[in-house]
Amino acid sequence: MADKNSQDELARNLSARHIQLMAIGGTIGTGLFLGAGQSIHVAGPALIFAYLLAGVMCFFLLRALGELLLADSGDRSFLDLIRHHLGPRAAFVTGWTYWFCWVAIAMAQVTAIGVYIRFWWPSLPQWLPALVALVLLLAVNLSAVGSFGEFEFWFSMIKVVAIGALIVIGAFMIFGHAPTTAGAASLANLTGHGGLFPKGLWGFMLSFQMVAFSFTSIEQVGLTAAETHDPKRTLPRVLNSLPVLVIVLYVGALIVLMSIFPWSKVAANGSPFVQVFNSLHIPAAASIVNFVVLTAAGSACMAAIYSAGRLLFELSITRPRLHALAKLSRRQVPVRSLLVSSGVIAVAVALNAVLPASVFTLVTSVATVCFLFVWMMIIIAHLRYKKRHPERGLFSAPLFPLGDWYVLVFLGFVFVVMFFSWDTAIATAAALALLLALSVLAQLQHPKKS
Repeated sequence: MADKNSQDELARNLSARHIQLMAIGGTIGTGLFLGAGQSIHVAGPALIFAYLLAGVMCFFLLRALGELLLADSGDRSFLDLIRHHLGPRAAFVTGWTYWFCWVAIAMAQVTAIGVYIRFWWPSLPQWLPALVALVLLLAVNLSAVGSFGEFEFWFSMIKVVAIGALIVIGAFMIFGHAPTTAGAASLANLTGHGGLFPKGLWGFMLSFQMVAFSFTSIEQVGLTAAETHDPKRTLPRVLNSLPVLVIVLYVGALIVLMSIFPWSKVAANGSPFVQVFNSLHIPAAASIVNFVVLTAAGSACMAAIYSAGRLLFELSITRPRLHALAKLSRRQVPVRSLLVSSGVIAVAVALNAVLPASVFTLVTSVATVCFLFVWMMIIIAHLRYKKRHPERGLFSAPLFPLGDWYVLVFLGFVFVVMFFSWDTAIATAAALALLLALSVLAQLQHPKKS
């Protein structure tokens, strides 16, 4: 690995509040605000249990990642951990897969931004706001990392406060039985339209693709470790609180949403949050909610561009042919890596021009499969580490090895479910082809020593 000197070191200017809100900003985005409509349509109230199971998985995943990160403070990110514990070929495949994850995530977010903007201007082509958003968010990423952290902090704060407010307002509406166009708001709506599992076990299983996508980027804290001030103090606080906070926000929002508005009335396309508040006939309520989901997509997109740029920087450091991309600006920002990553993300603008109706499902499905692979590699690296170091450390993962095996079983289950639907099966096959191609390249780049 290249020597870490002042020329290739990222600035450690991110505090605990930056890291936590950035991780939330990356996680709470279109998977909840836009994809929830599709998931509710598929599973009904059973979706709540799917999110709970996924949240438990994320807790064990983050604790395993945290133990690895804090075991060796010399590692820049979890990619160094993969290289350290699983070898250069595994790190090569994981690194480039993870870079593609973030490119696909950003593509999904700019697509969502185009959808949200058209709520106000339906005649506007979907690709135009996507392009404008990409340019603006790239500009923020090109600033100093401290400035980026502040932007992302306040972007994320807007959505967290908004979801909290939605839960509180929704609770008053539910217990006050406030009238809507679909009837009175009530907890009875959760069970009064076919029960908690109205689509049966099949619908429950089909919801896991979008549920898993909703939690993508929760491991981003493992990428920001290189820019974290005092990681041994900051990371444990973030890793312990992050999954709990995300689960509370997700599950609370979904319970309120399906109590105010029966799940059977929720449209599969568009944001269910906007739909629900639009049905209340409260002046400007739908526009306010649409603004919130728009900032949520912007926040998640900015986090995706950040991660893609930092990741390409990490990958370029150890590859002589790509070393030009590893140059930092005077502000210690990987400008070239950000520009190249954003250029690839811009493909989504063209896709929104020619395939506006199917872009979101395609890119989210590909991203989900790639994230499943990355999460699996983190857990395998943790298992390898624990085999070498069975002693209990200061931040040991709880319930080891049961927690690790729960994560692996969950990931395998979601992967199988991806083949149950034709749309996701095609994207899954494309993602597998990508992984196969990267594996072949890894063999060529790192042949076995005789």
